[in-house]
Amino acid sequence: MADVSQGQGEEIPPNMTLYINNLNEKIKIDQLKKSLHAVFSQFGKILDVLAFKTLKHKGQAWVIFEDVSSATNALRRMQGFPFYDKEMRIQYAKTKSDVIAKADGTFVPREKRKRHEEKGGKKRKEQLDPNQAAAGLNPGYAGATPPLSQLPYLGARPIVPEAPAPPNNILFIQNLPHDATTMMLQMLFNQYPGLKDVRMVETKPGIAFVEYENEMQSTVAMQALQGFKMQQNQMLITYAKK
Repeated sequence: MADVSQGQGEEIPPNMTLYINNLNEKIKIDQLKKSLHAVFSQFGKILDVLAFKTLKHKGQAWVIFEDVSSATNALRRMQGFPFYDKEMRIQYAKTKSDVIAKADGTFVPREKRKRHEEKGGKKRKEQLDPNQAAAGLNPGYAGATPPLSQLPYLGARPIVPEAPAPPNNILFIQNLPHDATTMMLQMLFNQYPGLKDVRMVETKPGIAFVEYENEMQSTVAMQALQGFKMQQNQMLITYAKK
């Protein structure tokens, strides 16, 4: 991969790809990519998250957004964010790196990797097909509970309280991916002050409880993350019954 280093003091123009380093090298690549996607997708549509197992690329990743404004917002908001116990260092990626070339379809692989990259390029084109992307998009929700008819079917209906619980400091989270982890939820909800605890329900995948210090803090988090898409699942957040 060409030009992966990010020069110190070098002026890099804003672009749709963020270069992130100082990441925890003990986290497995698949888990790292899923967690980065979960945390950064609140700022806009992500085209790809790239991370590599090679020693040269350890502790680094690239998050490619659909537009520059989303990348800029993410950079400002997530700079220094504690991610797996290490503060992320974020900057725009160099526009001539292989990462961006792969994202915009202009990447020309070396001859020895040509066959492999052609397969990857074909798959990427299918993933970035505008019709497919449009079909998978759901409208965003700003503090409103999404109708259950728009929630993806996961083999079991989301658990919905019989009657809405009154506002309190504990949130009930539904429609999570079955491979969601406590750490991923902590990183999402810890952006809002007052987080006390995150509890997954092992016997019932797809739900969790998030506790804040008071009702005002839980309400802020609920309104901010209502309908947040974790992978392909939009979270449904209500107040928990006590």
